[in-house]
Amino acid sequence: MTDMQDQITFYGNADSGHAYKVGLMLAVSGVAHAYQSIDIGQPRHLRPEPFRSLAKFGEVPLLVHNGVPYIQSDAILMHLAEHTGGFGAESPLRMARVREWLFWEANRLGMCLPQLRAARSVAPQDYPAGAVDWLQSRFDIDIAKLETELADGRAFIIDDQPTIADFSLCGYLFWADAAEVVPPPRVAAWLQRISRLPNWQSPESLLTPLLAP
Repeated sequence: MTDMQDQITFYGNADSGHAYKVGLMLAVSGVAHAYQSIDIGQPRHLRPEPFRSLAKFGEVPLLVHNGVPYIQSDAILMHLAEHTGGFGAESPLRMARVREWLFWEANRLGMCLPQLRAARSVAPQDYPAGAVDWLQSRFDIDIAKLETELADGRAFIIDDQPTIADFSLCGYLFWADAAEVVPPPRVAAWLQRISRLPNWQSPESLLTPLLAP
């Protein structure tokens, strides 16, 4: 469980679905933390310290827990689950099922969906002819897999309780409009259930720093 002496700082950005995964876990789990927004439009070598030294690959998200840096969204989610003892970390078998989805997400949905969003809403000039069609075909296969998985009526991807696998999988799906994709019915209903979790917030409200009065 969370120790009252724990010091956690989370570095993210409101345009990053990978950062949103971590921010959502922190919010729903109620883990106390400080938040710092990093300008991801800035070249990595110009990003501020201590972020630049602690983020090995220069990317958000970065979590610093009691002075120890953790990077890569799914790895951070695993650390937080183990730290809280929940959201998949209740037993070794449950965490094994969660890890399977985390690795699947990184290679499948987490690869094609962010790229579709970038190609259609951020920097279409960076994508050669045929790339978007290929990414769309990958997304179609991946989202159909999620739709099939949820066909048995369970509320979340492992069972009826949310885990870090749900936070990982949903990250960029809250930008479906920007990617010009439409989640199928069961996936859409699952996203609605996630949005009704305690302390849920949209990416913009969760990861945009408050302006000083």
